[in-house]
Amino acid sequence: MTSSSLSLHFTAPSHTLLPSKPRRSVIVAAQTAHPAESTASPTVDADRLEPRVELRDGFFILKEKFRKGINPQEKVKIESEPMKLFMENGIEELAKKSMEEIDSDKSSKEDVDVRLKWLGLFHRRKHHYGKFMMRLKLPNGVTTSAQTRYLASVIRKYGEDGCADVTTRQNWQIRGVVLPDVPEILKGLASVGLTSLQSGMDNVRNPVGNPIAGIDPDEIVDTRPYTNLLSQFITANSRGNPDFTNLPRKWNVCVVGTHDLYEHPHINDLAYMPANKDGRFGFNVLVGGFFSPKRCEEAIPLDAWVPAEDVLPLCKAVLEAYRDLGTRGNRQKTRMMWLIDELGVEGFRAEVEKRMPSGKLERASSEDLVNKQWERRDYFGVHPQKQEGLSYVGLHVPVGRLQADDMDELARLADAYGTGELRLTVEQNIIIPNVETSKTEALLQEPFLKNRFSPEPSILMKGLVACTGNQFCGQAIIETKLRALKVTEEVERLVAVPKPIRMHWTGCPNTCGQVQVADIGFMGCLTRGENGKPVEGADVYVGGRIGSDSHLGEIYKKGVRVTELVPLVAEILIKEFGAVPREREDNED
Repeated sequence: MTSSSLSLHFTAPSHTLLPSKPRRSVIVAAQTAHPAESTASPTVDADRLEPRVELRDGFFILKEKFRKGINPQEKVKIESEPMKLFMENGIEELAKKSMEEIDSDKSSKEDVDVRLKWLGLFHRRKHHYGKFMMRLKLPNGVTTSAQTRYLASVIRKYGEDGCADVTTRQNWQIRGVVLPDVPEILKGLASVGLTSLQSGMDNVRNPVGNPIAGIDPDEIVDTRPYTNLLSQFITANSRGNPDFTNLPRKWNVCVVGTHDLYEHPHINDLAYMPANKDGRFGFNVLVGGFFSPKRCEEAIPLDAWVPAEDVLPLCKAVLEAYRDLGTRGNRQKTRMMWLIDELGVEGFRAEVEKRMPSGKLERASSEDLVNKQWERRDYFGVHPQKQEGLSYVGLHVPVGRLQADDMDELARLADAYGTGELRLTVEQNIIIPNVETSKTEALLQEPFLKNRFSPEPSILMKGLVACTGNQFCGQAIIETKLRALKVTEEVERLVAVPKPIRMHWTGCPNTCGQVQVADIGFMGCLTRGENGKPVEGADVYVGGRIGSDSHLGEIYKKGVRVTELVPLVAEILIKEFGAVPREREDNED
């Protein structure tokens, strides 16, 4: 896709006026300025602005002069282009080899452990040798009953290892996949309009949007056209786009369409914030938000606005600046914010601007369309859509985990009561849209909704998020999903809380569970038991917020044994969030 073909025409959103009903204000926390936001721009030598990659045989590769001190993953990319496994069908030959053959050869072992991530396949060598997690692309979290049934059919054959997770990027991950099945699975995905391409490693992650886009009575703009176009552009319509498969590290993007900020823009590398300018609709731009073991940062303003039709050119320009100039040494210092820090916001903005088709980039607009006093809505249960006579129904998926039978049942309900569509959320839950309002009561009486997948989860369960944990992930230090459920159930027996509390669990410092944006977060670690030996523990975070007053949480207590978390959480809920001990509540009743 050439630059000249990137500008697209969108109609303005159907309404951009704020609703007349009052919304409760929230207090904005004071935050220290980010280094890149300071007025003084760093001095950068002209040599530093030379692109570090060059196009060779159809793929971007790191230039020889910039290979000193690069990290091991960069060396793997240089030795063999990962996308060839897909674009030149190398997966067919690899899938014919046994794991013994693969492990006996350095290159094929690197294929399995590293390069297959470009196809969305993650080998679980540590805990499930020979088994893979497969991550899909699902822009805006929109999926169909046919896609859901197909994924269920894949995981069913893998027995206890076969399951699926809703991820914190509105996405499906399936588990238990074995290498010989991959070529057939890739064909099956294509047959139902899915792809796993470029969903892992140094690629662009799933584009996130409003989970109720297009059906939300209060939306600012329908995000689905933008997220779909971004995903199609990044993957070249699922054929593979080598322009953006050699980034210095992973990269996240979202398009905001709601005052609720369900999209979590402040933790994305690129976030589009709806704003008008001179009578035109478009987006202000945030850049650089990320989490990592060594550093976590909120996205900052680029001081840029683009009209709606320039969403793709802007994305392309930002990605090219990051691809060309990002460092490739210490993996803990290669996310895009590190480059922004080095160049300064204005320096980075200049690099983006010169990569725009016009060579120009407008300054940010003051006409931000997000209502910063908006009270975030709850999507669980039945809610009227903007389409008369239709409703959407939000269902709780405990810590995002589903089995094949669960997915088949969700597909059946989507067909029987809706239009065969399902929406995934970044909180690992699922929404059934387009339900005739006259059918909602029958849907609520379905046995499936009376058990685990309730439209009315308990007040603490509804905000519970958990990463994979060490059941499957070799990075994770502790088990997360079952423990998150167990701790929450026990805490609910001790205290009553007056409002929803978001509790996030992550198994390791990579923080896939995004503990820094939770009211209370738990990051897996090892600590000392009573006998002095290592036991599973968690560093506990408190105070993370999402929305217009976003703020990253801070450490409350380090190295808490998992066996001691329940009383500590109850204490935090009472001290910080107005919870009441159950004994007192019972006495008052």
